[in-house]
Amino acid sequence: MDISSTGLRVLRQIAESGSFTAAATRLGYTQSAVSRQAAALERSAGTALFERRPDGVRLTPAGLTLLRHARTILDCLTEAERDLTGAVSRTELVRLGLFLSAGAAILPLALTRLVATDPQIKVTTTEGTTPSLIRALRAGSIDLAVLTSRPPHRPLDGESPRLHVETVTDTELVVAVPSTGEFAGRTAVHVDELIDAPWIAAPASNAEPLLGVWPGLPGRPDIVHCARDWLTKLQLVAGGFGVTTVPSRLSPVLPSGVSLLHVEGAPPEIRRVLVARLPGRPTPAITAVTRAIVSTT
Repeated sequence: MDISSTGLRVLRQIAESGSFTAAATRLGYTQSAVSRQAAALERSAGTALFERRPDGVRLTPAGLTLLRHARTILDCLTEAERDLTGAVSRTELVRLGLFLSAGAAILPLALTRLVATDPQIKVTTTEGTTPSLIRALRAGSIDLAVLTSRPPHRPLDGESPRLHVETVTDTELVVAVPSTGEFAGRTAVHVDELIDAPWIAAPASNAEPLLGVWPGLPGRPDIVHCARDWLTKLQLVAGGFGVTTVPSRLSPVLPSGVSLLHVEGAPPEIRRVLVARLPGRPTPAITAVTRAIVSTT
């Protein structure tokens, strides 16, 4: 096979982003350039590497096989570049992905503990939804991911081999409300009282439901604001402009003017926080970062 490093980078980015368009944007290429690279890869491999679906692009079994080798090849090229330029790394790098609320609830404490125990490790972070972070793990763009799952906690994706997963903690979902007004002084709210409440939610996608609306809410929610950023959502709550669903682990970082209420009249909504990596023997740095994350509970 005659495959270029550019083609392998395109393969990895398509696997991570789930579409040719998103891969082109992240790589700084035109979509037609990405399509040409994808076609050239398939010609060289002599088989289909990409499965075009209504909700995006997935790698075929052959594509996943090539991706596994691409990760190794691209890592070797990066090491070769360091050797040729004489760059000596004094730190061990771990690329960590986190679902959106984990940055506030887990990351600072984990990094603080890591600095005390393993100061030679450098952690870089990126945020994303659980599906996008799983794709990034499979693509080799990140080394470790903090993810969330809901009961019955099935395997995170249908790919093989399965990701190596450790449980960090289970956390209950609650509703963040203004500390003043109709919910003032309360510790719980019945789900029926939330039907007509103004909701602050994150935008939905094909892979993720509308985040922020209570999962078991009867009827159609009244969504008044859409925001992905947690600080924006919680400040809107503090200002009295709506309510939103949050994991209870966010309680230490709530802004003034926000209270958390347990929801009655509906089954508890529990989410599991997980740390995941590719299968196989982890590096000592990845093991240390995993240990720091798990110790935050």
